[in-house]
Amino acid sequence: MAGGGPLGAIYEIGTLVALDEVLRGFDVTNCGVYVGVSSGSFIAAGLANGLTPRAMYQMFIESEAADDPFEPEVLMRPALKEIARRLALLPHLLKSSAQDYLTFSRSRGFVESYWQLAHALPTGIFDNSRIDEYLTGLFSTPGRTNDFRKLRRKLFLVATDLDSAEAVPFGAPGWDDVPIARAVVASAALPGLFPPVEIGGRHYVDGALVKTLHASVALREGAKLLLCINPLVPFNADAAVRHTHGRRISLVEGGLPTVLSQTFRAIIYSRMRTGMGRYSHDFPDADVVLFEPRRDDAEMFFANVFNYSERRRLSEHAYQRTRAELRRRYTELRPILARHGVTIDKAALADEVRTLSRPDGTIGRHRTVRRAGSAGQLDHTLDRLEALLRVRTERASG
Repeated sequence: MAGGGPLGAIYEIGTLVALDEVLRGFDVTNCGVYVGVSSGSFIAAGLANGLTPRAMYQMFIESEAADDPFEPEVLMRPALKEIARRLALLPHLLKSSAQDYLTFSRSRGFVESYWQLAHALPTGIFDNSRIDEYLTGLFSTPGRTNDFRKLRRKLFLVATDLDSAEAVPFGAPGWDDVPIARAVVASAALPGLFPPVEIGGRHYVDGALVKTLHASVALREGAKLLLCINPLVPFNADAAVRHTHGRRISLVEGGLPTVLSQTFRAIIYSRMRTGMGRYSHDFPDADVVLFEPRRDDAEMFFANVFNYSERRRLSEHAYQRTRAELRRRYTELRPILARHGVTIDKAALADEVRTLSRPDGTIGRHRTVRRAGSAGQLDHTLDRLEALLRVRTERASG
């Protein structure tokens, strides 16, 4: 499970629900090994603890209907302690910078002398301690555990040691005494957004800094069938035009955020593809199957990576796109999965009105409360129509 901020986790949940519905002979909560990186560590840790994809959908997406809801505020709480600690350094840094400038003004200049003020900038703007508290509570309930050593399945959550830039697989021998919740927070500590996480006197940040998937961790454990989910791919504007027959999108029109997003995605995607190419050589007896958005998927690319407010729509999008991908790749995937006793349920895959929130066509519990009577029936009918039109459009375009 790769990373991608809240959007990545949302995409992975939608994808996992789709896979769980149509794959027979494969239990996503009973795999031999799980590997999570960055936001993917949330999902991997949940699966290893026996949380089904639909349970996580209720928990993270339909949070108001869940027993253990994950509220968006947990992610967006300002890191007040870190900000205050850094601001306390400002008077000393100002004095030191002024002295440096007055002493070496001819040789260094203003910018060089005052550059040390950057030490007053916080290492992250959001507080990840609330995430730690939430996950600790979640994994401490009956039937779950916050201890790698007590899991019935192998779980590896990869973070990056900030001082050595080396990947650390929490859950491996020597790293399995760290609480699972703490390892998740370390793996997902994206620099600039969340402060580095201290564990054993070392500081750790996002695991994606070194590799995108870290799939080799699972392959070295003997995995023979490895399903990989990568939420972030670079956008191909030319392919989008061919797919939608619309106006070509110039990414430069989106300004700096869009340019940076494309750059970041291109870097991690290229790195991942290089790694995927090596797996077939280094592990010839293993089958690695990758699921990711299409590169012409404008909805996934232009969605804010840290947008949590549209989680229902985006998870439904991921769910439907994964189902469409399974239909498109059926001939390719069928023999690969069959080698491991896994089949694709064509009947479940062919159901054109199935949606993420209502797999059996019934009105979900949370909607029954809020939209009763004719309003609820209309809401249900519109959802079914939208799903049908989406499937028809995808089949017609390719």
